[in-house]
Amino acid sequence: MSAPPGSARPGALPQLSFDELGTPLRDVTFVVLDLETTGGSANNDSITEVGAVKVRGGEVLGELATLVDPGTGLPPNIVALTGITTAMVTGAPRLGEVLPALLEFLGGAVLVAHNAPFDAGFLRAACERHERPWPRPPVLCTARLARAVLSHAEAPSVRLGALARLFGTSTQPTHRALADARATVEVLHHLMERIGNLGVQSLEELLSLARESSAHRPPERVRRRRTLARDVPSAAGVYLFRGARDEVLYVGTSGDLRRRVRSYFTAGERRRRVREMVELAERVDTVVCAHALEAGVRELRLIAAHRPRYNRRSRNPHRAWWVAPTEEAFPRLSVVTAPRASALGPFGSRRGATDAVETLLDALPIRSCTQRIPARSPSASPCVLHELDRCRAPCAGLQTIEAYAPGVHALRGLVTGDDDAPLRVLADRIEQLAAGERFESAARSRDRLAALASALARSQQLAALAALPEVVGARPDGRGGWELAVVRHGRLAAADVARRGTPPMPVVESLRRSAQTILPADGPLAGAPAEEVNLVRRWLTTGGTRLVHSEPAWAEPAHGAASWEDWARRARPVPLGSPSEITLG
Repeated sequence: MSAPPGSARPGALPQLSFDELGTPLRDVTFVVLDLETTGGSANNDSITEVGAVKVRGGEVLGELATLVDPGTGLPPNIVALTGITTAMVTGAPRLGEVLPALLEFLGGAVLVAHNAPFDAGFLRAACERHERPWPRPPVLCTARLARAVLSHAEAPSVRLGALARLFGTSTQPTHRALADARATVEVLHHLMERIGNLGVQSLEELLSLARESSAHRPPERVRRRRTLARDVPSAAGVYLFRGARDEVLYVGTSGDLRRRVRSYFTAGERRRRVREMVELAERVDTVVCAHALEAGVRELRLIAAHRPRYNRRSRNPHRAWWVAPTEEAFPRLSVVTAPRASALGPFGSRRGATDAVETLLDALPIRSCTQRIPARSPSASPCVLHELDRCRAPCAGLQTIEAYAPGVHALRGLVTGDDDAPLRVLADRIEQLAAGERFESAARSRDRLAALASALARSQQLAALAALPEVVGARPDGRGGWELAVVRHGRLAAADVARRGTPPMPVVESLRRSAQTILPADGPLAGAPAEEVNLVRRWLTTGGTRLVHSEPAWAEPAHGAASWEDWARRARPVPLGSPSEITLG
């Protein structure tokens, strides 16, 4: 078997809530569509131009644009509105030629349009006219979303041009399909910024918010509480809604605290739990932060400290599962919630940790039974695993502590990244299964190995950062200055900003001297919460962050599982069916 390609490299790790439900918005692909037509009737008029932009996670993935020959002359009012003339569309592709490419471009995505019933209606009618099945994509209307998110005072009109002016989009709508689609993309992103910290985190919640956006006024008791936002500063940081007994109801972060908090008291807020929380609120406290990393870390710590009932992840803050060897003469693998030395994790669920144990047992000569075996004179009867040659029966005195120890050493070397030999054992077994045409078994083993390799890589990356006494990072703030952070044993110890024109190094040295002292504790993350280490590492390894100082040098294990990450990503979506689909080389 050839070695898996790629090598260890720091990468962005998504910060997931263990209680997260639905489809996270960061994983959703949107196709923003705009159509120009000969009129307003989907049944009687025709499409003259198509513009579509595909986006995911704020990144443009592709564009599609073409004129369409409707087969008839264009009415004068349409020519005056769009600037598209009959001469321009004559000789352009007919709709039957354009439709397959457009449907393929739309495949698997959410259809977004401003006044979406119009565009979706024309597209659905085109499918019927050309005898193509309508794919029934989820449809999001940015006009309706704007009504849900923005107050009437802020946006008296939700026409595309009005919203483009409100948000200052770089592309202004011109009644041409691609320009209008690009402007709608920017409007969509601005609207999603408004809902991000209000708890709308999934596609299902977003679609529901847009569907329920009929005009209404918030309850009088909610409108009266608008004064709670009066003294909130227009700065980045964390906000806390507090109840009548001073209890924390909800914690969130925002780049503009005043705007975010004010948005809770508008007519656009339709979610029952949020409205209930606002009605109970008596005070809003804020903590101004230097930059987004500090705000994110403070949010995590405040949620863990207060467990506010209206935060999704507050029910089990920092809850995670780990796989660790037991402390006995013949160690076995145990699933625990308190990490200790040589622990693998964290896992978001007990099931994930249990699956990792089962995979490890296939690669390592470690017993799977749960009985406690005495160090001297064990006298139990061997179980069926001994008969199947899957256990040397230390319970019956047939294996000594010294003979059992290599399996435990191999586990520790795998977890710490010193030796990935157990992963290669599993990979060789997959190739043997594939060579024997046992494709389903090979695919199941492949998926389990991919999951284990990903868990090991994440565990080793977080542990490598948590082991460092001090790391200093500097990230461009987009305005000519630098966001600065001092990290000690995986925790944020200090944060500041060197604004444009300010020499950054004196600020860095001052920040290091004043940073919080953090004493490492036991365990693979030196006592730091996994969510915080994950958030800090993502900030240090993305966004153009530069490493200013590291004591000692920041390094990840050369034989760690990160070198298997590319293989694991390729392995996961591979369908069953042939030996070439299982081969690892």
